[in-house]
Amino acid sequence: MKCPYCGKEEDKVIDSRSVQDGKAVRRRRECLSCSKRFTTYEYVENVSLMIVKNDGRREPFDRLKLKTGIELACKKRPVGSKKIEAVVDEIEERLLALSKGEIEAPVIGEMVMEKLREIDEVAYVRFASVYRKFQDKEQFLQELKKLLGS
Repeated sequence: MKCPYCGKEEDKVIDSRSVQDGKAVRRRRECLSCSKRFTTYEYVENVSLMIVKNDGRREPFDRLKLKTGIELACKKRPVGSKKIEAVVDEIEERLLALSKGEIEAPVIGEMVMEKLREIDEVAYVRFASVYRKFQDKEQFLQELKKLLGS
């Protein structure tokens, strides 16, 4: 595992434990080069889930890409990393429960917006503005009006 601080690949595992009801293993590691500690998570690789993009391209589902998008929307908002991880878990579980080999990208975008709307309205508007590709302030205001229920 590459150290996020110095980039070296030599480390030792200090602690391992099961997390997320046994769905993952959390490992606490210490870099043998710089002695800094970091945490990694190990997940079982699920059945290949393909995402059908808006332009018709297909790409494998990427949990990290989903998490990164949610983190960007929640940046500088009072949403903790545990909550973000829980949202990612829930969306991933919902996608796998659909029992399809392929999922349309808009399905994922709508799931993310639904969850963000529940946990933080500012994060929701941030994500929606990128996801829906607002072109002007009118589209932005329309989304805010929907959010406010007017």
